[in-house]
Amino acid sequence: MKLFGSSGIRGLANVEVTVDLALKVGMALGKSKKTAVIGRDPRVAGEMIELAVISGLMSAGCNVVRVGLVTTPTLAYAARNYDCGVMITASHNPATDVGIKLWNPDGMAFDSAQQEEIEDIIEKEDFVYVPWNEVGEITTYGNAVRDHMDMILSHSTGAPIRVVIDCGGGAGGTITPFLLREMECEVITLNSQLDGHFPARNPEPNDKNLWMLKKAVKEFDAALGIAHDGDADRMMAVDEKGGFLSGDEMLAIFARFECTGNPMIVVPVDTSMIVDDSMPGSTVVHTRVGDVYVAEEMKKLKADFGGEPSGSWIFPRISYCPDGIYAAALLVDIVKEKKLSELRDELPKYPTLRSTVACDNDKKSAVMQAVSSKLESMGEVSSIDGIRVDMEGGWVLVRPSGTEAKIRVTAEARQDVEKLHAKVENIVKECLK
Repeated sequence: MKLFGSSGIRGLANVEVTVDLALKVGMALGKSKKTAVIGRDPRVAGEMIELAVISGLMSAGCNVVRVGLVTTPTLAYAARNYDCGVMITASHNPATDVGIKLWNPDGMAFDSAQQEEIEDIIEKEDFVYVPWNEVGEITTYGNAVRDHMDMILSHSTGAPIRVVIDCGGGAGGTITPFLLREMECEVITLNSQLDGHFPARNPEPNDKNLWMLKKAVKEFDAALGIAHDGDADRMMAVDEKGGFLSGDEMLAIFARFECTGNPMIVVPVDTSMIVDDSMPGSTVVHTRVGDVYVAEEMKKLKADFGGEPSGSWIFPRISYCPDGIYAAALLVDIVKEKKLSELRDELPKYPTLRSTVACDNDKKSAVMQAVSSKLESMGEVSSIDGIRVDMEGGWVLVRPSGTEAKIRVTAEARQDVEKLHAKVENIVKECLK
C-alpha cells in the first residue's frame, strides 16, 4: 500500500483522502506516539480530516493538542514539544485537494522508513484500541503563531522597507504580515484573507499565478514582493521592478547569504548550475525531487543549506521543515543591504529547455532503461530520480512524470543548449519505438 507521495498524503477531498483514511492514519500514528500536536490550513475539507485524525490518535491513547489554523512551518515548530506533529494541508495543490503531513520534533517530515511503517500498520489493520479510561485527551494551545514569530524575530533584524505580501488566501495570512510589521516593514497585503476556496489565484506561487503581486510591487513602489502557497511552507519573491525570481535564483541568493566557507548544499536533481557556479568552493549534493528527500539528506550529511526550486527553503539552524515565513524575514534582511534585482543580476545565467514526451505509464520503466544505456557515454550519470547526466558544459535530466503519462526532458548548458536538448529528446523518442 502506497499512501505517501513526495510530500505527505495528498488527494481529492472525500475521494482519495477520506475520513476513513484519516482515521486510520491517526490510529496508526497513535500506536507509537503518546503526544501529538495538530494544525490545518484553511482548506474547506481541512477540519473534517483533522477531526478524523484526532479521533484515531485518541482511540490509540495519544494525547492531542490542537493549535488551530496555522502554517505548516508553524506546526512543525510547535512539534518540538511533542512526540510528533500532524499538519492537515495539501500545500500548493488546488482547493479541491486535502492532505496529511507528519512531522518529527526536530521539524523534519516523517522519512521514508517512518512513512512505510504507517502504511504497513494501515494495510495490516494492526491497530491498538485502548480501554475506555485510557483514551487520549484533547486540549488546545493558542500561542503557536506567537512562538514561531518570536523564534524568527530572534534571528532577524528587520528594515523599514515597503513590502507587498500575497498569501493567496492561505495560512500565511495568520503570520507573515504581522511578523514583517514587527520587523519595521510597511506591509501591503494581497489575498491575505483566509479562504480555503483560494478565489484570487491558484495556491502555487509561480510566475503565472503572481501577476497581481508583480503589478502591485511596481504600483506601490515596494522594495520587495513575497508570495506563499496554501500552507506557507513555500515562499517566492518579486523584485522591486516587478520581476519574478526563479527558484534557482532564490536558492543561489539564500545560499550566498546563509553559507560561508566551503558549505554543503543539498538540492534536487532538477536544480540549475546557477547554485553550483554562484557558490565556488561549495559541495552541491543532489537528491530525488521532494522536500522530504532534501531534508532527509541534509540531516544525514549535516548540510549547511538546502531547498527546492519550487519554493521550499530549508535552514537547518532553525528547522528541517521548509519555512516560507522565516525565508520571508531573511529576504527582508538581505534586501536592506542591496536591491533584489541587483542581487539577481550578479548571478550567472544559463539557458534551460524543458519538454515532455508522451509515454504510456506501463512502458516508462522499459523506456527509461533504454534511455539510460544510451546516455551513459555522455557524462557522469546519476539515477537518483530519473537519469541525470552531468557534462563539462551542462547537464540533462530525463525523468518520468509521477502523475501523467509523460517523460520529462530538461537540459541546461553554458552554450548550445538547443543542440543538447534536441539530442536527448530524440534519444527518448527513439527508445519509445
